[in-house]
This record gives sequence, C-alpha cells and structure tokens, in this order.
Amino acid sequence: MSNRDLKGSGLTDRLSAAADAKAALLAKMKPKAAVTATNLESRAAVRETELAAVREARAAEKESQRQAKADKAAAEAATVVADEEAALAEKRGARKERKQLTKAEAQAKRDARYAARKAR
Repeated sequence: MSNRDLKGSGLTDRLSAAADAKAALLAKMKPKAAVTATNLESRAAVRETELAAVREARAAEKESQRQAKADKAAAEAATVVADEEAALAEKRGARKERKQLTKAEAQAKRDARYAARKAR
C-alpha cells in the first residue's frame, strides 16, 4: 500500500495492514520444514565407495612401505653376509698360501737332506 491509500483509510484499516505486515514478517522468520534428499542412499553408497577406495589406497601404501623396509633390511643383511664370506674367503686364501709355503719349505728341507745324503 502506498502512502496515498493510507490517508483516506480509517484506523481499523491501518491496524489490519500493520497486523498483516507483522504476520508476514513472522511467517518469514518461521523455520521451514526440512526437505529430505531423495537420493540420500545413493550419496551414502558413493561416499562408502570413495572411503573404501581411500582405505584401500592407504593400506596399499602402508604395505609398500613395509615391503620397502623389509627389502632394505634384507639387502643390509645380505651385504653383511657377503662381507663376512669375503673375509672368510680371504682368511682361507691366506691359510692356503701359508700351507703351500710351509709345504714348499718342508720339500726344500727334504731335498736338502736327500742331497746331503747323496753328497756323502
């Protein structure tokens, strides 16, 4: 209603107009009925699928990290074993050399004794 319409109107008209405006404002402030989504189940299913995919990816990542740690530990163990075997092989080689030298010295002593016997 415009100002012009209110000039000629009576008190009751103005009061009813004010009451209508107040009712409209109150109606605007009233809580509206909740609207339920129709596709709520499908959205929940999609969310569960996404969560399952994320969980699977995290599990795979954890497994790959665990496998990498295990591989690293195995490689370190293999390196230690290889180093020990190399050291053992070196010791064996040195022992063989000493035995051969000892054997050669013993042979030389025998030959010297044999030659001394022959020389007599």
